[in-house]
Amino acid sequence: MAHNQFELLGQRRFAPFFATQAIGAFNDNVYRQAIIGLLGFLAVGTAQTTLYANLAPAIFIVPFFLFSALAGQIAEKYEKSRLIRAINLFGIAVMAVAAVGFAMKSLPVLMVALFLTGLHATLFGPVKYSILPAVLEPRELTGGNGLVEMGTSVAILVGMLVGGGIFALGHAQAPLIAAGAVLALAVLGYVVCRAIPHSDANAPDLRISFNPFPESLRILRMARKQLAVRNSILGVSWFWFVGTVLTSQLPAYADVHLGNGKLYLFALALFSVGTGVGSVLCEKLSARTVEIGLVPVGAFGITAFLLDLYFARTGAPPATGLSLREFLAAPGGWRIAIALAGVGLSAGIFVVPLFALIQSRTPKAELSRVIAAMNIQNSVFIVIAALGAIALQRYLHWTVPQLFLALAIANALVMLWIFSIVPEFAMRFMSWVLVRSLYKLRAKGIEAIPDEGPALIVCNHVSYMDALILAGTIPRPVRFVMYYRIFNVPVMRWIFKTAKAIPIAGAREDPALMQKAFDEIDAALAEGELVGIFPEGGLTKDGEIAAFKSGVEKILERRQVPVVPMALRGMWASMWSRRDGRLGRARVPRRFRAHVDVVADLPVDGTGLTAEALEAQVRALRGAAA
Repeated sequence: MAHNQFELLGQRRFAPFFATQAIGAFNDNVYRQAIIGLLGFLAVGTAQTTLYANLAPAIFIVPFFLFSALAGQIAEKYEKSRLIRAINLFGIAVMAVAAVGFAMKSLPVLMVALFLTGLHATLFGPVKYSILPAVLEPRELTGGNGLVEMGTSVAILVGMLVGGGIFALGHAQAPLIAAGAVLALAVLGYVVCRAIPHSDANAPDLRISFNPFPESLRILRMARKQLAVRNSILGVSWFWFVGTVLTSQLPAYADVHLGNGKLYLFALALFSVGTGVGSVLCEKLSARTVEIGLVPVGAFGITAFLLDLYFARTGAPPATGLSLREFLAAPGGWRIAIALAGVGLSAGIFVVPLFALIQSRTPKAELSRVIAAMNIQNSVFIVIAALGAIALQRYLHWTVPQLFLALAIANALVMLWIFSIVPEFAMRFMSWVLVRSLYKLRAKGIEAIPDEGPALIVCNHVSYMDALILAGTIPRPVRFVMYYRIFNVPVMRWIFKTAKAIPIAGAREDPALMQKAFDEIDAALAEGELVGIFPEGGLTKDGEIAAFKSGVEKILERRQVPVVPMALRGMWASMWSRRDGRLGRARVPRRFRAHVDVVADLPVDGTGLTAEALEAQVRALRGAAA
């Protein structure tokens, strides 16, 4: 397993795939930008230029509606490396058609090739995101997705620069150069993809349906089965909505509000690089887990920086014809630049955890089809964003800054709606802020926790924050069983309740509540969930692990599931333990940002397992590091 995401770039299980998808994104944008360059090269009239400018995006996106369902089924049924090679061979054929179009200077032929390029992207999308959970460990998933999003963002930017540059140089043979470039890149992509290692099919026995409409409806329903996955897909589609509105308006924004239309590429570069940086930051911010608590952070950043972009300059620039240096030196120049980069940075932080959650929570046999459903929904949002922006400008005469203001407000409202539907997002955000600000966490062996299916998590109990720390470290949601008095702590109660924690009391305190807790535990395990318990029955008073109570045996008698022993190290010296009395707990500097280790062991069979045996394992895991 890689110790950080950048080590993946040197490993065969990831590097050839990363290069393949980056080359594909680069080539797509070289091609699309070269078509725009050819229009200028041929000096076609304004009416024809407008026709092709409006027609091209529609032609490219139509295959996503028609063939995503088929692409998802194919990606599910066949071995992935072989499928990627076949798709890239098809890509060579597509770019051969495009090369003929450039050589003939034929826009109709280039439009046919553009449709086929959209089909190529449609086929590749489900494989692109479903292969990552197959080749990466759970702790690598966020970092791997971050690299993919970073690579895609940079490839799109550089591809646009190269594609436009081919014709910007004014060379008489520019169409032939464009033809050679796109074909050579397609061949390079195929050569690189041959190094992608074998990756098993998710559902080799799947029967493929070729009727796009009922199958599209079926996979859309499949993507809605889990609430968190459904709303993560909605979040990804909203990311594309925001990105479409922003990037489509940048040329006009640069021309009218930055003082020079040529600064459009600088503005686009700020957004694209910002997205890439935000994407790769996610692994560090999440401590290498699938941390959806970052989603509200990214959402807040998008709104804040879009608002700043609006207020930075709502009217005309101080001068026109500005160079890049003059633009940055002018009032508001740096503020606009920071806001554009900030929107991109926040967008990267927003979308990467959503991809990781979709991949980690979706059953493997359905993942490619769920990704295909997401691509259909993304396409709908892209079309709505493009048409909506045009309508608002044409009929309501909104300026670009006004569109940015409306987008900022809409983003805040949409995110509040999503978080109200799935409180887990907001709960994880609060726990992420609390835990990461109060402690320095190091996780070891977390990959031993099963990716799916029921399991019982057992751990020593040192502080009031133990459940939050474990929840912020374990990639899957955990139903924690906790003493009802801790469950009812003000403010924390909302977090525990949102996380579906199970309150429990002693047999003498409230036998009815105790029985209800055991019933809820059994029901959760029956549903394939993780349940976390602290078998000591209370916080340690001296830093030592107390004897495990028999409740764990009662749970395993009713349902035999794997048991994952875990231990917290260093918590006794941290905040919220009972090491000191109330007065001693006020000594914040000594306890703030304490180093805490969260350690997990391999799962053990719960059949016949005793409390004493589990206690011994947890003691061994914790060692002397109380």
